[in-house]
Amino acid sequence: MQSPHQILDPSRPSRRSLLLGAGATALTAAAATAAATTTAAATTTSTGAATSAAGAPSAAAAGFGAAGVGAAGAGAAPAVVPSPDTLPLTGGPDFPIGLFWPPHPYASTAQRFAEIKNAGFDFIISGNYAGDGNIFQYQLGLARDAGLKMLISDDIQIRNMSRWFSISDTPTDFLSVTPAEASALYIRARDAYGPYSSLAGFNFYDEPGAGWFATLAKALSISRELAPQLLPYINLLPSDDATYYRNFVDVVQPSLISFDRYPLLSEGREDANYFHNWAIVRDAALHGDIPAWVYIQTLAYNNHREPTAAELLWQVNISLAYGAKGIQYFTYWTPEAARGEGFGPALITVDGKRTSRYDAAKQINTGWLHQVGRELKPLVSESVVHANETPLPNGAVGFTATNLVSAISGDSVVVGTFRSRDAASGDRWVLVANRSHSARARAVVAVNEQTVGSVGVFQPARQTYVSQRVGPVQVSLDAGAATLIKLAAK
Repeated sequence: MQSPHQILDPSRPSRRSLLLGAGATALTAAAATAAATTTAAATTTSTGAATSAAGAPSAAAAGFGAAGVGAAGAGAAPAVVPSPDTLPLTGGPDFPIGLFWPPHPYASTAQRFAEIKNAGFDFIISGNYAGDGNIFQYQLGLARDAGLKMLISDDIQIRNMSRWFSISDTPTDFLSVTPAEASALYIRARDAYGPYSSLAGFNFYDEPGAGWFATLAKALSISRELAPQLLPYINLLPSDDATYYRNFVDVVQPSLISFDRYPLLSEGREDANYFHNWAIVRDAALHGDIPAWVYIQTLAYNNHREPTAAELLWQVNISLAYGAKGIQYFTYWTPEAARGEGFGPALITVDGKRTSRYDAAKQINTGWLHQVGRELKPLVSESVVHANETPLPNGAVGFTATNLVSAISGDSVVVGTFRSRDAASGDRWVLVANRSHSARARAVVAVNEQTVGSVGVFQPARQTYVSQRVGPVQVSLDAGAATLIKLAAK
């Protein structure tokens, strides 16, 4: 995913005068009157449901607060950061599976959105040249009817408050809007799309540099003040700089940390720093006590190869072992050749035909990921190690014995260990993932019979653990596959 944000030539006119739908003067006026307007809308709901100009229920009538504009300005306390457990997608028991680059506007039909749902996806990140408010509303209606959620990208109001402009208390700052103006922009987007139950939140910025974190912190504070029930979403760059992710967590205070790094390179190669990137993202997520999401590669593009079904599964399971709490597919619909990045077919071709990867993703999502994801989502990632692999990849940690697992022998595997949030529980869940995406793996997990009271192997088809005797667990994994073992402490 490439960010369209460009560094601007200072000699060019300020975009302050180019805000779509209103200039800076109109925005300032909107900021001054929005509080009264939203209060009036809330009053209307006491005698009858307020409606928007388009005839949809107003944001106030739909349960959005009638908060005034400007409370996120200078001197105001920052908005309370909601727990991820209370937000769309990050909250609830279901493991979120999403996609980027959905059907383009002309292909956005009820049948196409049902096709997405049938493949086991839960949410869509808008894109593929959908940038008009009417299109977003149409797609939100399709998503609602299909049982999907949407994160809206590229809405002009959200872009203006978080991407094209910084947020500053000094109106004369170049390429900036005031907090009150940013709030007015957000209210426009919230009121336009908030009445749709399928709205999960907004994509504030894709792949921001660290210099943008201060403005994103202000943008998220505004979002939380004016619509605390929506998920503010930001996806980060791939990076080997741990400071980049730590600073994002500390400065922005996000509700999740998402990144994209595509490990399947041309000529059969792997990105040598893929595990390192995952390790530092995992560390940042644990530092902030927030979920970690990741994108997986579905297609060939410049210097990257077309994944096999096993390689799709491998990316998913390696990510789960490293603590992922959400999986996103890049891409669903194939970007057209005119973009110039050499994109090959994704799950759906440019002209709308399913590829073998659509079927593979459907099998992964519906037969494995949703089931195992429900088990792992409420747990805390305790450790991730590589067993029987020499030399270790950059950033990887080798296996050492624990209180419950005394040894792991056999082929190379990646092992994620998870604990309950209840500190009093000694139980552990162990996800054993095949390190290879091209060959079968066999391994033996030796448990400490003095500390382990019972062993259960997760069966996704039955969504239950099958007990086995307390002793060595024989693991046989297809290429890219994984198994989940529950070890109950004595």
